[in-house]
Amino acid sequence: MQVLCRVQHRVLMLKMTNRNRVGDHNICGFRSSAAASLSHTVPVASRRSEGGYTLVALLAMMSVLALFAMAVAPSVRQQAQREREQEAIFRGEQVADAIRDYYRYRTGTFRTVGDQALPRSMDDLLEGIPIPGGSKNRQILRPSAARDPLTQDGEWRFVLPRSESLIDFQQSLMFYANNVLPPARDPQMAQLQQFAVPQIVSISNLGSLSATRSSSSTDDSASGPFVGVASRSKRDSVLTYYGIEREEQWIFTPLFR
Repeated sequence: MQVLCRVQHRVLMLKMTNRNRVGDHNICGFRSSAAASLSHTVPVASRRSEGGYTLVALLAMMSVLALFAMAVAPSVRQQAQREREQEAIFRGEQVADAIRDYYRYRTGTFRTVGDQALPRSMDDLLEGIPIPGGSKNRQILRPSAARDPLTQDGEWRFVLPRSESLIDFQQSLMFYANNVLPPARDPQMAQLQQFAVPQIVSISNLGSLSATRSSSSTDDSASGPFVGVASRSKRDSVLTYYGIEREEQWIFTPLFR
């Protein structure tokens, strides 16, 4: 009987020991699971930190690019204006050559001089002049040259004979050429020069005169026989044309070429 009680007691102790072990095993399992969860949490935090650094670097790069764009923008605008002014000079001098050809034709064919031999509209130049013995006209002005690239509407301003803006241009030209007015290429242009603008023998103290001269003397709505064209733009120029630094004061005429 005592032996049986001892056996039952030992079995009971073994069961209690196994339960503790199971409990210990579960506790260890819980601890292992928590450690695994912690090990997964550390890489996520690291990735978030790296993402924050990437965002800061991107913002810094965008700020640098914005500053660079602000620094480059003025030079880009200036270069664009320079190219438009070069094109304006190229087209304006083509208009001047067309006026010269038109005047030669009118004086040679109709024996007219002065205002009667000058064009009255841009269409007169675009239509060209008749070819002797032919049925078509000779083109003296391309359609693109009839447009001013310095303004949105593209309309040239007509410069009339004996106008104040033409006299100002002659003064600036003489100042640029050291008081020497360029001679006309042929007798017809010399005649037109004497008729269209008063002759100036000498210029003195023109530096202060040209510096204070404004564009108020220009007439944007001028019409009638014209001896040259000019832009309607009121900007200061990037280039200089015979020393002139205002776009509306550049006059393209056959008188002084």
